[in-house]
Amino acid sequence: MMNKRDYYEILGVSKTATDQEIKSAFRKLAKQYHPDVCKEANAEEKFKEVQEAYAVLSDPNKRKQYDQFGHQAFQGGASGGFNGAGFDFSDFDFSDIFGDIFGGGFGFNFGGGRNTRSRATKGRDQIMGMDLSFEEAVFGTTKTIKIDLMDNCNECDGKGGKGEETCDRCNGRGVIEEQQRTILGAFISKTTCPKCNGSGNSYKDICNKCRGKGKIKVTKEYDVKVPAGVDTGNQLRMSGKGETGTNGGPNGDLYIEFTVESHELYKRDEEDIYLEVPITITEAILGAKKEVPTLYGNINLVIPAGSQNGDKHRLRGKGIDSSTTRRKGDMYIILNVVIPTKLNKEQKKLLEQLQKTELDNSDEFKKYNKYLKNNK
Repeated sequence: MMNKRDYYEILGVSKTATDQEIKSAFRKLAKQYHPDVCKEANAEEKFKEVQEAYAVLSDPNKRKQYDQFGHQAFQGGASGGFNGAGFDFSDFDFSDIFGDIFGGGFGFNFGGGRNTRSRATKGRDQIMGMDLSFEEAVFGTTKTIKIDLMDNCNECDGKGGKGEETCDRCNGRGVIEEQQRTILGAFISKTTCPKCNGSGNSYKDICNKCRGKGKIKVTKEYDVKVPAGVDTGNQLRMSGKGETGTNGGPNGDLYIEFTVESHELYKRDEEDIYLEVPITITEAILGAKKEVPTLYGNINLVIPAGSQNGDKHRLRGKGIDSSTTRRKGDMYIILNVVIPTKLNKEQKKLLEQLQKTELDNSDEFKKYNKYLKNNK
């Protein structure tokens, strides 16, 4: 008997792969090797191999047996619930995942499956942008939005008409199928029934408002409670506020994505706030008490004598109090010593007098002058 490849190797995942990683790998490979898509000579064999690997590794019990016994778990004489002829696909339904991969256009059946009407499908999620001022983002707010969505028709209660009867086009299954036999089994091409839109039912009297579709576009209005501390790119999920589901499926969700306007003075880094405060050269030299703004009102900041340009002062807890991260940031004051470019006569005279004093006797000047002298 030919040695079979390792299932993890087939899907290209590690033995510690999560269920989602296994599913993602299968989706990619199934789409790559599906015989109706891939024209390689061995596409069907590879496709079957990928199917078999996924059918085992996606099932917790089968995966556990495989990890313990390898391929012997699915051969005659080994426990595990598989038939003696090898792996059997008859108890595994690929229809849902193939519907996701190929948009409902493909099905697959190895002889043991059964066809059902289109499954209940969640409505489409929607995303909507919202502009916020800096203050609205910092402190939170409530805003009213209007959005156009597909919703159940109020004329026919989302049914599409009156006088319900089994659809004679699909015989109540909700899908139209065409079967093609291959060496792998039966490939079934599935499309949603155009007459009943997948519900399995048709109506004697078609609704004039929705033209039998069961859905119409409506404008909905929602109050959006914006939490404090949101930033540009953050999204707020409003569960069930998206489009109406199909065949009894749940509504989709509505996502509000925020764009926050910049502030004329404040700069933001997550929950921390930065403010550049201009001071005069005399305030830097002599020190001062200066009134500065914060998010929570003005305060008096003590500027020490001898402050330098770029000196930073931290105000704990004066940043953004975020309800999303549960963290309260700090505020940082950055001193900007502004050198005047124009002086009146009195100012110039005073500075010239100051220049005659020994202002260059600090260690920085001494070190510089010493190097300058030795560099000649």
